[in-house]
Amino acid sequence: MAHAKNHDYHILNPSIWPFLGAVAGFVMLFGAALMFHDHGPWMFLIGFVGVLYTMFGWWSDTVTENQVGDHTPVVLIGLRYGFILFIMSEVMFFFAWFWSFFKHALYPMGPQSPAVDGVWPPAGIETFDPWHLPLINTLILLCSGAAATWAHHALVHEDNRKDVKSGLIIAVLLGLLFTFFQAYEYSHAAFGFSGNIYGANFFMATGFHGAHVIIGTIFLFICLIRVYRGHFTATNHLGFEAAAWYWHFVDVVWLFLFAAVYIWGG
Repeated sequence: MAHAKNHDYHILNPSIWPFLGAVAGFVMLFGAALMFHDHGPWMFLIGFVGVLYTMFGWWSDTVTENQVGDHTPVVLIGLRYGFILFIMSEVMFFFAWFWSFFKHALYPMGPQSPAVDGVWPPAGIETFDPWHLPLINTLILLCSGAAATWAHHALVHEDNRKDVKSGLIIAVLLGLLFTFFQAYEYSHAAFGFSGNIYGANFFMATGFHGAHVIIGTIFLFICLIRVYRGHFTATNHLGFEAAAWYWHFVDVVWLFLFAAVYIWGG
């Protein structure tokens, strides 16, 4: 046949998702700028819904491609490299927040700024005790990562779908518990986001990590749904593998945050 496939690559059909995602992202950004200038949140919300719809539709197509056999070993290599590069970009994203935190912690600015005569944390800032709720949250997140590893091992080495489901359920529930405790901690903070560099650095670093925890929890929950639908096998489980990588990345970032921001910086 003239159009028979004689290669291992996946030639994608024309798709509306890149265009729709770009438009929705622009509307969301433009709406955010308007919202910050007291023009209401509606354009931002419209763009945000558009972004969510694009994510759902695009990833649904990707799952379908996997199920019909379009993800050959060659395609899977490209997808793995792509996700590794994505995680590397996330590492650099958090590197910026750590850079800002250490810069201001090592060279705090005082009243005669830019003369280096300040103290860290700034005067009047009451920091969190790292050995109470932050330590509990650390243990929760590490246990969640261990549960995800258990689920991955049960799938790849034992083909035990019962343990896969149990491990993912535990990982998701612990991720939700971490988010709940993080919100509780924020509600009891003795400092705010604005008005001091400590609060700005603290909430930007831990807040973006919290956003990644929420995203990772959703990622694992989607994998749990796919396990119930019988999507993953011991040799075909890239979506689950990517979720596990992402979740361990979230774990490692939190360990650095706990050590640097809560213990050393506090």
